[in-house]
Amino acid sequence: MFGTVVVGVGIAGLARIRDLMNPMPSSPSEHLKLFGFVSRRSFGNINEVKQISLEDALRSKEIHAAFISTENRSHEETIRMFLEAGKHVLVEYPMALSAKAAHELWEMAEQKDKVLHVEHIELLTEEYKQLKKEVAGKDLVKGTLHFTGHVLDENKTGFPAFSGIARLTWLIDLFGDLTVTSATREKQKDKNYSRMTVHFQTANK
Repeated sequence: MFGTVVVGVGIAGLARIRDLMNPMPSSPSEHLKLFGFVSRRSFGNINEVKQISLEDALRSKEIHAAFISTENRSHEETIRMFLEAGKHVLVEYPMALSAKAAHELWEMAEQKDKVLHVEHIELLTEEYKQLKKEVAGKDLVKGTLHFTGHVLDENKTGFPAFSGIARLTWLIDLFGDLTVTSATREKQKDKNYSRMTVHFQTANK
């Protein structure tokens, strides 16, 4: 069995705990054993999974991998700690709040001979797989991708563009590398409203 720990128990972390405790039959998850979860808040147990300290998770020889589901700003530091401790890491996107930090983490994982995986579950859905089949071999002439969401705490989640990383990953996976040609941001604090508009070009324009 491959020992794991979940770090962070928000919506994503709780989903990790649920799925690890109830793996799909004959799936690779059946070979994973959840030894506990880490949280700044005190819970005791969640669904019979015990809460453990971050220090114990890092030191444990029974834990081989960490699932990181904390707020964006803490991803980088938490990844570094688990890689330094010799653990594999799966982290919810984004890996870090800067490209420089992300490259450093990739290099660190390679040096440690550990897996560092950024999770984007949407790319594995049947709907997305069908979309990819439909656009295969076609050039993107012009398109618009629009999405909405809650206004987030930038101190914890990073610049608003990070809210769109998942959608940007779609576009790159479907159409290849993109170049930013322009970007604007509008804020209305009195209405708790923010909008960002970004224009991209594909490699073949």
